[in-house]
Amino acid sequence: MNNQGKSPDLKSLEQRVRPSNPGGEPDPAVIHDRVRRAATIAVDLKADEVKILDMRELVTYTDYLLLCTGRNSRLTKRIAEDIGFKLKEEAGLLPRGTEGTSDGDWILLDFLDFVVHIFTPEAREFYRLDTLWKQAPVEVVS
Repeated sequence: MNNQGKSPDLKSLEQRVRPSNPGGEPDPAVIHDRVRRAATIAVDLKADEVKILDMRELVTYTDYLLLCTGRNSRLTKRIAEDIGFKLKEEAGLLPRGTEGTSDGDWILLDFLDFVVHIFTPEAREFYRLDTLWKQAPVEVVS
């Protein structure tokens, strides 16, 4: 993944092979706690429509997708920065890849076990990941 101004490429993400974790597979409860923490950070920064999609039965490249909306690209960038900073500080987590931070319309942070998608309202409506993955169990975070 790269950090060019264009939107993330879903095809390349879907075809990605999930690297093995050198320390073994993390506890599913720990992964869920981490994605919940990322969601809480987004909510604290006034993100809208914060949802966690459980992807474990649907894809092999991640366990969860976190979807959220910032009112504008300035806020999406701030949400991405805070999630990255706080997860590094609190859990030693760094995203394995990031995309979209230049424009801020759709920012993707790939933590391997979960992928964070931060949209502007227009980008969220255009890409409709909620609809694309409508069969995934959803946890709404508020």
